[in-house]
This record gives sequence, C-alpha cells and structure tokens, in this order.
Amino acid sequence: MTEPKLLDQARHIMRIKHYSYRTEQTYIHWMTRFILFNKRPDGVIPHPRDLGAAEVEAFLSHLAVEGHVAASTQNVAMQAVLFLYHQVLHIELTGINALRARQDKRLPVVLTRAEVQRVLEHIHDPTARLQAKLLYGAGMRLLECLRLRVKDIDFGQHHIVLRDTKGNEDRVTLLPEQLIPLLHEHLRHIQSLHQADLKAGFGAVYLPDALERKYPNASKEWAWQYVFPASKRSVDPRSGQTRRHHADDSTLQRAVREAVKASGIAKLASCHTFRHSFATHLLEGGYDIRTVQELLGHKDVKTTMIYTHVLNKGPLGVRSPLDSPST
Repeated sequence: MTEPKLLDQARHIMRIKHYSYRTEQTYIHWMTRFILFNKRPDGVIPHPRDLGAAEVEAFLSHLAVEGHVAASTQNVAMQAVLFLYHQVLHIELTGINALRARQDKRLPVVLTRAEVQRVLEHIHDPTARLQAKLLYGAGMRLLECLRLRVKDIDFGQHHIVLRDTKGNEDRVTLLPEQLIPLLHEHLRHIQSLHQADLKAGFGAVYLPDALERKYPNASKEWAWQYVFPASKRSVDPRSGQTRRHHADDSTLQRAVREAVKASGIAKLASCHTFRHSFATHLLEGGYDIRTVQELLGHKDVKTTMIYTHVLNKGPLGVRSPLDSPST
C-alpha cells in the first residue's frame, strides 16, 4: 500500500504552504475518499497516478447524485483532489465536467433583538455567554472568536482585529462597550492561568507561519495567548509539543443549542445565527450596506445584500398592504 506515503507527502506540502490543521484534515479525508472510491472489484486500490480526469469526474458526480452533498462540500472535495494531483503528483487535470451539486438559495436564520437576549440569558456558563455576545456584538464567526489573541483586542480604540479570517485576510470589527469590563475580568483570570502554566514549565501557544522560528520566545508572551484557551493542555498533533490550544468549538455550539431550546424559540438557530442577526440589526438601524459588508469581511456586496431580504418589514423591506393605513 503506497497511499499512506502519498498522504504523508500531501500533509508535508500543506504544512509548507501553512494550511490550517482543519484544512489539512479535511483535504486528507477527501483524498482518502477519492482513492477508496476507485477500489477495484478484486480489492486492488489503484494509485492515483494511474487515474485521471474521468475518475475524478465520476467521484464528484457520485457525491452530487448519490451522496446528495451540498455544493460547498462538493467544491471542497474537488479542491482536495486537485491539490493531490497538482501539488503532490504534479499532474495537470483538464476537462473535468462532473455533475454539480445544486446550490441551494436559502435565507439565513435571524433572531430578533429580544430573541437574542433570551438566548443569551439561557447560556449559563459565563465564558460561553461572553463568546456568544462577541459573536453577536462584533459579527464574528465562531472560529474567529475562539482564535482571538490578547494582542488583537484594542480597548483604547474600541475595536478588535481578526487575523487570518476566511480568505486569509485580516479585518477590523467592533468592540462593544458593554463587553469591555467583562473582557477585562475574563483576561485577568486567563492571565492567572497563563502564569500557572509558565511556572509548570509550559505556557506556549501555537504561532502562525514561521513566527515561532523568528521569535522563539514569543509563544510564551502574554500578548500571543488565546483569549479563550482550552481548559486543559494538549499535545499539538503537528509539532508534538504540549500546549494550551484555544477552546473547542463544540463547547459553545452545544451551549447555544441548549439555550435556544430552553428559550422556547422555534427557530433553527446556531452560533452563526448571531452573525446573521448582527448584520440584519445593523441594516435595520440604518447603517450603510457597505459599512456592514466591511465589518463582516464580505468580498462582494451581493453576499451582504442577502440580509436585506430578512429585515423586519418582510421580503425586500416591503410593507404589506394589509398593514398599510387606508387612504
């Protein structure tokens, strides 16, 4: 079996290119799925070098037709397989005409301001509640919140710098004034935890790109610590070092799911719903759509415009004639 060596090569190249660990895991998953999909009736698994565009096309079509995957999932699978061929095997594939998964056009789930408050009130863990308030008050994505570093909260300028966001770009968003005292109190607790880690011989965090080699002591500095660290130290799967990673995303996801259920709100709300609600409520408040686009980090204003369809006056902001005063 040569597949493990091949996948190890893929991992190595992704790490050279500074792909995130989650992307690495996702790509390896789809590469493995593609390889096993081409297993022959006699049990032999051919090397991807012996396959080509036709097999890639068949795999992607299978995901759409029989796997019923979303268009975004099929696209990630395609990018993973193309990475395998282009970056690892150095084979250029052309003429891939797979059946495409249908791109569903669905409106985002949005909570009213009152519903947001009800959900927040039912998140009983103080740290999880603070995280949820940041998602809503600053329009963050879940991982943007969890990957936040101490140095990127600017209390003086009342803003937060989000690093390496979707699209590998930085952006600046709001720091809600209401959260400033809560964050100061939270950071005092986290700093005590960091000091305890340092005394125990630990205290380092993961640094992006080559910063750890360039600044060997920076990983233990307070400025680089995660605002929301994990409750326990763990072994970094790449370096093998024992570190305190950021908090796991499943913890907040579970807390929000339980809070929505406890609040009695009949909406399929999740952590991302806070971001949708942030954008919608800003537009309701009269803020310019370009400003909202910049805060959300959307490259195209068309992406932001979807929130104009869920404003509190119905589709497209139109008022029903039933509700209009008679003339």
